[in-house]
Parts: sequence; structure tokens; C-alpha cells
Amino acid sequence: MPDVFADLVGQTDAVDTLRRAAASAAAVFRAAHLPAADTAADQEYDDLDALAAADAVVPAASGGAPAAAPGVVEASAAPDATAGPDVPAVDPTAGMTHAWIFTGPPGSGRSVAARAFAAALQCVHGTGCGACPGCHTTLTGTHADVRLVAPEGLSIGVGEMRALVLRAASTPSGGRWQVVIIEDADRLTEAAGNALLKAVEEPPPRTVFLLCAPSTHPEDISVTIRSRCRVVPLRQPSAAAVAEVLVRRDGVAPDVAQWVAAAAQGHVGRARRLARDPEARQRRDAVLAVPRRLTGVGTALDAASALIAAAEAEAEASVSETDAAERAALQTALGAGGTGRGAAGATRGSAGQLKELEKRQKSRATRAQRDALDRALVDLAGFYRDALTSAWRAPVAPVHTDTAALAEAGGQKWAPEGALRRLEAVLACRAAIEANVKPRIAVEAMMLSLWRG
Repeated sequence: MPDVFADLVGQTDAVDTLRRAAASAAAVFRAAHLPAADTAADQEYDDLDALAAADAVVPAASGGAPAAAPGVVEASAAPDATAGPDVPAVDPTAGMTHAWIFTGPPGSGRSVAARAFAAALQCVHGTGCGACPGCHTTLTGTHADVRLVAPEGLSIGVGEMRALVLRAASTPSGGRWQVVIIEDADRLTEAAGNALLKAVEEPPPRTVFLLCAPSTHPEDISVTIRSRCRVVPLRQPSAAAVAEVLVRRDGVAPDVAQWVAAAAQGHVGRARRLARDPEARQRRDAVLAVPRRLTGVGTALDAASALIAAAEAEAEASVSETDAAERAALQTALGAGGTGRGAAGATRGSAGQLKELEKRQKSRATRAQRDALDRALVDLAGFYRDALTSAWRAPVAPVHTDTAALAEAGGQKWAPEGALRRLEAVLACRAAIEANVKPRIAVEAMMLSLWRG
């Protein structure tokens, strides 16, 4: 069985860092909790100690113990007092700290890396073997000591973060670590960020925070939180690496895998969706047909309306089943359909909770619509990128091989300056929507810019 890092595509350096940190964490756990006379356990952890030591050798200053790095998990084992001043001391915690930030472009695998690292921390062998109960329950989302925050709406509120921090302060039920994974940490509100900062500044002794954000820019993550975390940068995986994992793991035909990997521009999830979902391919085809339809103001506005309608339909399809299930579950919990004493009063008192649920579901639908629209804009940006590289006759492969001829014709017609202006219009539309401009207004402005050139 592959280990927990097998799905982290094209991230060799990051995987090496996380393996060493997990080994250091396992060494700390062993030193604090396993009996000194347990020779069998010592033998099991020999390789972990060696791996941790390889990443944790620091020179001793004036013959004393090495200074602990800020924010590391404290080990209970004392340094070797017999080591001389010229002998390097080994601190098994140097590769492990209590707070991490995984950064990288969309599709690089930020959340995959965080989940895999959480599984390695909970692994009974300390290696992320992928087969033990700790690895299995973490990867399937059922581990009692691993909590995941994945924002369904536009932001993560302070109430949710305070409740999470409070629960994270409890002792791990499994005896290893409490792990908190925050996907899209860039969506933390200011108040939620402050609540998280307090926990990161004074962390519980057995709690690890794993944050995922596009970058460490202050617009994505606050400087104060960033300064207390270790950063693991991830890069955009190559199309070849994405194609390889699709063939190996998902059984996709090699030629299809190469095509979808290039079309997804290194985004593993989007590539898998294109390979498996015929409707996703149809939506992509409709988006890439937009440049041919822009013949005037009317067609530009029609194209904008069609793009918005397609995003709304895709979002509705993705959340409708979940919304219905949540509403039915809440109504049942509140006594809907009951006939006993007090059932009518309970139903009347449920209006506020139903309204709160509808508010959350509306926020989730808005997020889903914007995500669907952003996928379409990424495809459109790829087309104009192909046109630009064709106009410059750059020796690079096209993103969309199936529309390469159309992009080349566009590049010849528009010249490099025109292709670049169109590409910038698509990127400006993405930025405007991210800044909470109404999607219809942003898309209509983009379509008019694409038509005018």
C-alpha cells in the first residue's frame, strides 16, 4: 500500500521536509511516553531517530545544550551530557514545530499535503505508512484527534474558530497529537484570525496547527500568524507529473491523461474532473468557444450571460443535494412531523435555526458559483495565453491542444499586444470577483474588453 504522501504530486522537497518532521515528532512522542526499558520499541524507532537526527543537527554553543528553535514541541529527553564541546548535539524536535503554513498556487496540493502530514503525525509507526489505523482514519476524515475546517461559504467566522481552538486544547484521545487543519486560511475574518493567533502564540503542548493559504502575503495570511509558523512552499506540478498520477492511481488512458493534465494547467483536481466528467468537458468546450462568438456588443453581453448562467447551474447541481439533506436533518432534529405534546411549540421555535441554516447555505452556493466561474476563467485565460505565445512564436507547448489552431489564428490576427490585453482582461476579471465585485458586472466588462481588444 502506498504511504500517505503518495498523492502529493511533484513535491519532492516538501515531502522530504514533512517526513523528517514526522520522524522528529515520533521521536519526541517516544521519548516522552514509551518506557526506557522497552527495547522492542527502541528497535522500532531506530530508523526514525536517524531520520530526525539528519534534519536536526545543530552545533552546541560553548559546550552547552543547543538552543531550541522558537515554537518547537518540547521534548522530555535531556541532551547527552557526555558530549564534548566539539561534538554536535542532536535535538529531535528541530524538524517539528506546532504551527505550519502550506502555500502554493491552486492545484498544487496544499490541503493534500496538510492531510498527509496529519496522517504521518498520527501514524503508529511515525512514518505515514498509509496502512495503520492512524493513517487510515486521518485520510478518511474519521480520526478523533484531527479536526478539519473547510470553509463552505465566503469566509471563516470567529465563532467557528473559537469553538475549534477550544476543542483543540483538549488532550488527544489517541495519545499522540491534536491536529487542526484549516483549509483556505486566507478566508479567515480579522476576528477569526485574532482568535487563531492567540492559540498559535500559546499553543497547547500536544496540538499542531496546519494552515493552507495561497501565499504568505499579508492579504492571504496575517504577518503575526505567519511569523509563528513554519512555511512549506509547494510548486505547481508539471503536466507530466499530473498525467503520471492519473494513469497510475485513477486508471486514465495515457493519451487522455496527457491532454487533461495540460488543459488543467497542473491542477490535479481539475485534471481528474476533466478525465472523469463528460459534463465538465462540455462546459470547457463552451468556454473555449467564447472568443469566436465575440462579434459585437450584443454577442459580448450574451456570452457573459451564458457564462454566468452556466456557473450558477453548476453550483446549484453541486450543492442542492447537500442543502436538502441538511434541511431535512435539522427539521427532524427539531421535531418536524411530530405529534406529541409540545411538538407544535418546538416547530414554531425552529424558525431561527432554519433561517441560520439558509444563510449558511446561501453563502456556500455563492462560493460554489464563484469557484465554478473561476474555473471557466482559468480555461479562457489559457486560450489567450496560447494566442500570445503563438503571436510571439515562443517554443512552448499550448495549454489547450484541441484549440491550438484557433489560438494561433487569433494570435496572428491580434498581434502580441492585442493578445496580451485580452489575457490581462481575463485576469482582471478574476481579481475583481475575488474582491467581491458582482460577478455579472465583472464578466460583462471582461467580455466587452475581449471584443474591443
